[in-house]
Amino acid sequence: MGSDSDLNTMCEAANILRELRIPFEVTITSAHRSPSLTRRYIRELNDKGVKLVIAGAGLAAHLPGAIASETILPVIGVPMETKSLSGQDSLYSIVQMPAGVPVATMAIGKPGAKNAALLASEILALSNKEIAKRLMNWRKVQESCVQKKSTRLKKLGYEKYMEAK
Repeated sequence: MGSDSDLNTMCEAANILRELRIPFEVTITSAHRSPSLTRRYIRELNDKGVKLVIAGAGLAAHLPGAIASETILPVIGVPMETKSLSGQDSLYSIVQMPAGVPVATMAIGKPGAKNAALLASEILALSNKEIAKRLMNWRKVQESCVQKKSTRLKKLGYEKYMEAK
């Protein structure tokens, strides 16, 4: 992530990865404030056996693109919600990459961080049957939760549409 202020959002991705038992690391590096450290970190990713990167950034949000420009690893960008433009600035900075430097871009904020972890899991599941099984089980739990909520609504009397009188 580009700043420690992004941690509250990016912890949502970490929580999903932890739940799916997918190893990950978290660091802070900035495309603007520490470009040489960022480049060094990116070069080390391949040596560590990293398969992809989830990069969260706000405001000018250049971190995902800077990472993508220095590696062939898939990069998933998470735009941070910002006070000035509600994260639209971050979204546009990440999603509008020039041709040849792709960054998969998620939704703004916490939903985007969660989906980044799920997309990363899906990518890893292509070559890892254990991750695929855990991801399928995770989805079954999600389905079960929806069914339980629907059942609860029915018990409360919201099963049928009630005409206005």
